[in-house]
Formats: sequence, structure tokens, C-alpha cells
Amino acid sequence: MPENLLPLLLIGPILLLLAVGIVGVLIREQHRRLRQEQEKQLLLAQQNELLEQQVALRTAEVVAQRNSLEQALQELRTTQTQLVQKEKMASLGELTAGIAHEIQNPLNFVNNFSEVSSELLAELEAEQQQAPGRSALETELLADLKQNLVRITQHGQRAAAIVRGMLEHSRASTGERKPTDLNALCEEYLQLAYQSARARHKNFTVTLTTRFAPGISPVSVVPQEVGRVLLNLLLNAFYAVRQRQQQSGPLYHPEVTVSTGVRGQQAVIKVRDNGLGIPAAIQDKIFQPFFTTKPTGEGTGLGLSLSYDIITKGHGGLLTLNTEPNEFTEFSIVLPL
Repeated sequence: MPENLLPLLLIGPILLLLAVGIVGVLIREQHRRLRQEQEKQLLLAQQNELLEQQVALRTAEVVAQRNSLEQALQELRTTQTQLVQKEKMASLGELTAGIAHEIQNPLNFVNNFSEVSSELLAELEAEQQQAPGRSALETELLADLKQNLVRITQHGQRAAAIVRGMLEHSRASTGERKPTDLNALCEEYLQLAYQSARARHKNFTVTLTTRFAPGISPVSVVPQEVGRVLLNLLLNAFYAVRQRQQQSGPLYHPEVTVSTGVRGQQAVIKVRDNGLGIPAAIQDKIFQPFFTTKPTGEGTGLGLSLSYDIITKGHGGLLTLNTEPNEFTEFSIVLPL
């Protein structure tokens, strides 16, 4: 082989080795760049995860603060409503007491002089019975006077009873809440309402049914105010069954039911009667002030309105109506435990 060809033969392997070396270097550089890219991606993922955790934590803090502020605002509104209701009740009590005291003095005058006039009339009648020659006109006039005085006395005593009730109601409530046994409260006012109804109508009888849930925890309420609501609902129930009894005759059996129970975090009192019910056309108006279904002179239209304010605004509860004309009426009092 010519000596001048030997260097040419050696150039090929050298170039091959050089190419292999260059390729190796490029591969190592590529691996290095790939590892760096993977490390960057991993670091970026860790930073993103940390950032998401921080955002979630901050969002939870903001939501918690918002919920806390909303709860504080709701409590403030509830407290404000209760304070307004207490002020209204206090003002109503003062107004009632003032009116009752103003009425009491002339009413005592009427009752006292009615009694004295009855005694004088009895003496006059006794004297005339001994005197000869009484005319029929004198006898008739004396009888009319006696009848008029009897009516004056009856209505004066009724007015005096109303005034006493107004004074009792104005003094009853202190406006302070205290833990109250709802079962005992319902039983007390059921008997009180029934005795009141019996005092007005001697021959009135009704079946009283109680379904008290045992073990109800005491509920923080103003017992006198809730008692007023119960008394009003029960008297309305007795009125409804008595009206239906007069229309239906002896086959009808009046019944008034009072029940208590617990529903979640709420205590429920229900007053139900099988009386006339309430027509659908006026059910939406039943809690409006001065609206009444009773004849003139038998209702003021303030009982249910005041009851609604006491339960909803004064105690943060609900007062609802469920009724079917000529079947039943049921009022539900819902109070937070």
C-alpha cells in the first residue's frame, strides 16, 4: 500500500470516533436539559400546589369572616326587633293601665249608685205596698225601673271585669325571658281559658284533649306573653266550637286539642278545634290588625295580630294557620329551642 494512502485510511476511524464523541456529548446535554426541565416542572407544580393551598386557606378565612358577620348582623336585627317588640308591649301595657284606671273611677261610681238606687227602689216598693190606692201605672213604672237597674248592674259588673282583666294584663309581663316548661304553660292556660268560657256561658261544655310530648327541654320565653297568645287562641277555639254547636245541634261534639312537640331545633305548640273553620277568602287577612270574623262587640280584631307580633317579632318564631271550613282550625306556634 502506498505510504501516502495510510493517513487517509486513518482519517475515517478518527472522524467516526469524533462523531461518536460529539453525539455522546449531545445526548448527555439533552439528558441534562431534560432533567433540568423536569426539575423546573416539579418545582412549578409544588409552587402551584402551595399557592392553591394558600388561596384555599385564605378563601376559607374570608368565608368564615363573612358568615360570622352575617350571623352577627342577623343577631343584631333579631335583637333590634325584639327590643322594638318589648317596647311596643311595654307601651301597650302602660296605655292599657292608664285607660283602665281612667275608666275605673266613673265605673265604680255607676256600680255604687246602681246598688244604692236598687236599695232605695226596694224601700219605695215596700212603702207603696202598704199604701192604699196604688195605680197600675205606678206598679208598671216600678217594675221597669227595677229591670233597668238590673241591666245597669249587669253591664257595670261586666265592664268592671274587663277593667280588672286589662289591669292584670298590663301588670303581668316583665318582658324578661326565662326557661319555661311549655307543657305546664299550655295546661295552665287551657284551664284558664276554659273557666273563662264557662263563666260567660254556663251551659257550655267541650271535650279538652291534650297531647303533650314528654321530656321537652325548657324553652327561653316570656311566659306571660306566650300565655297571652295561648289564651287568645284557646278562647277563639272555644268560640268557634260553640258557634258550630249552635248551628249543628246535639249530634255535634265540640273538641279542642292542645299538643306540644319538638321538630329539629324548634318547639311546636298546636291549638286545634273542630269548629266552623275559616273561609279561604279571608285566611290571608287573619293576622291583620283590626280584622275580625266575630260580630260587632264580640271582637276587637287585635288578638291574632298581637299574638303574631309576640311570636314572630318578640320570640323569633312562627305562627301559622291550617284550616278547613266546617271541619277544623289549627294554629301552630313554633319557637326556637
